[in-house]
Amino acid sequence: MTERLAVDIGGTFVDAITFDRSTRDVTVEKASTTPDEPESGVLSSIEKVGATLEDTEAFVHGTTLGLNAVLEREGAATGIITNEGFEDVYEIGRTNVERESMYDIRYQKPESIVARRRRVGVPGRLDANGEEVEPLDEDAIRDAAAQLVEEQDVDGIAICFLHSYRNPAHERAAARIVREAYPDVSVSISSDITREYREYERTSTAVMDAYIKPIFETYIDNLDSELTDEGFDAPFFVTRSGGGTLTADSATDAPVHTILSGPAGGLIGASNVGRETGRDDLITVDMGGTSLDACVIEDGTPAVKYDSRLEHQPLMIPVYDIRTIGAGGGSIAWLDGELLKVGPQSAGADPGPVAYGHGGTEPTVTDAAVALGYIDPDDFLGGDMELDADGAKAAIDETLADPLDSSVTDVSRGVFDVTLANTVGAIREITIEKGLDPREFSMMAFGGAGPMFVPLLAREMGVEEVVVPKAPSVFSALGMLMADVVYDFARTNIEALTDLELSDLETTFDDLDAEALETLTDEGFEEDEIDLEHTLEMRYLGQEHTVEVDANGIQTIDEVSDRFEDKHEDRYGHAMDDPPEVVHQRVRAIGRNDKPPLEREDPVDGTPEPIGSRDAYCFAVDERTAFDVYDRGDLRSGMSIDGPAVVREPTTTIVFHSDQTATVDEYGQLVISGGDAQ
Repeated sequence: MTERLAVDIGGTFVDAITFDRSTRDVTVEKASTTPDEPESGVLSSIEKVGATLEDTEAFVHGTTLGLNAVLEREGAATGIITNEGFEDVYEIGRTNVERESMYDIRYQKPESIVARRRRVGVPGRLDANGEEVEPLDEDAIRDAAAQLVEEQDVDGIAICFLHSYRNPAHERAAARIVREAYPDVSVSISSDITREYREYERTSTAVMDAYIKPIFETYIDNLDSELTDEGFDAPFFVTRSGGGTLTADSATDAPVHTILSGPAGGLIGASNVGRETGRDDLITVDMGGTSLDACVIEDGTPAVKYDSRLEHQPLMIPVYDIRTIGAGGGSIAWLDGELLKVGPQSAGADPGPVAYGHGGTEPTVTDAAVALGYIDPDDFLGGDMELDADGAKAAIDETLADPLDSSVTDVSRGVFDVTLANTVGAIREITIEKGLDPREFSMMAFGGAGPMFVPLLAREMGVEEVVVPKAPSVFSALGMLMADVVYDFARTNIEALTDLELSDLETTFDDLDAEALETLTDEGFEEDEIDLEHTLEMRYLGQEHTVEVDANGIQTIDEVSDRFEDKHEDRYGHAMDDPPEVVHQRVRAIGRNDKPPLEREDPVDGTPEPIGSRDAYCFAVDERTAFDVYDRGDLRSGMSIDGPAVVREPTTTIVFHSDQTATVDEYGQLVISGGDAQ
């Protein structure tokens, strides 16, 4: 078996890609998303890409199933078992108001995922060092489980006790009792997900896991069964929110780690391609059918954070620092009085944009792109799907242009302007607000709509170049094929650095290393295929937030202090005289996989011939004009194209304007530069 298969479910399409390690061939295809039966869309995409499941050596999957369950509040009925007297920790939280609502006198705190009647406290207590103060009352655990399951009809239970990050014994005993009494109920315990302090954040993370676990387990089990029936008998992996993959069994044990698995694939691919092509600093923009995801890659590594939030709920797991906005191809354009807005509502896969002809009536970004001439209605998805251009224009006219006493072209341009403004705001959050200048980065455009939109975004932000990789519309799935198997391990041990010996840090790292090596060797990796990365999370005494410090190869405590001060100065512009302290020690365990190669091409002389011309809107001259149309299959390394131009691919369209130029680099990537904004 030499074939690796990856499938990524998006809001509108399912992307499938195969990589044959013997021939080094890559094949890509798209199928429609099937929201009611997501596994059906996966199987359709696998059939369309021509994968032979009997010959597949590994299957990597990215899904937004858990994310959608949270966003749509359609997760499982969930209960909490915690220490007696601490039943309200989850609802009280940090008593803070979201930044965007800080000055809103009408602010109402969102309804809790877990109602008060579904939160039960039991006797039993550990102290801050993990020593038992009061034994766990096992009869109380049985009564709590009975109350939640038999009276409250919960399908999932989250267990979180004080100081379980130091000693998980009480949580594990409680989980064993609940599982013995109710084997069909999903149980999530905080210490299995994260061994870090902060009881509210740990509780929230465990609740989120329990909330999506029954749905995720059912989906993975159904998909695995369908794949097995088709002859699949190889490892099944799911991408992680913070990079890498984990086995499907591990994913069902703690599905919260996969809650952002779809967008993670693109970042894995972008960081690999960036390192290979000498672009270690990138801003990635993944624009799909439902949303737009942006992230910063510095020094070849995507930004990771351990204190993310989802729908006002904290998550204490490693996730890529992605900004997501409702600005995809299916985002609906609408009027708020006479103010044009785009998203966050999406037409999704069903009915989809008006141009799809599946019953949609509200114009979307895709409909605007058709009206502006960027998308050929007769050649969408390589001709597999014919678009209704007249219907799209009529919907824009009736819904937007006529009420605004404007033209279809002007309103469609306005749809792009609004989407552009929303996207610039999101990228400023992850660059300028963190002291980064976006003009010092390259942009990488992928997703079905990214190559059409990002060259325009680069003009607006003064970014020097946009890189459009091969197969950009399925790039997230390609990134999944590049993913290594990754697990994260952490311990909280808050100590002043002056009170620590190097041996204290080494002892904890040794324990974490042993756990990491055991996990990956159990999954079939040899020790020479495993990398272990050590980091410390540190802060000055009195600070709340930490910075992550590279702890690989440290020889002395003084070196730890120096690295921390350098990192603090890089992040905040200054160092302090206060004593530093260590908060967390982390180990990232990486099992290296074989990856699809980036094939170099010898440059050729000559200029490609356009295959036609199309009337479309050029933002550089603010009017419709003739765009040369090229087929990407005709473009070779070394060739250049002056804008305005459209480059078509079977699954996406690349658009750049009259003040921009595209050059094909040695890897077959299209590099777009120029623009008045620069």
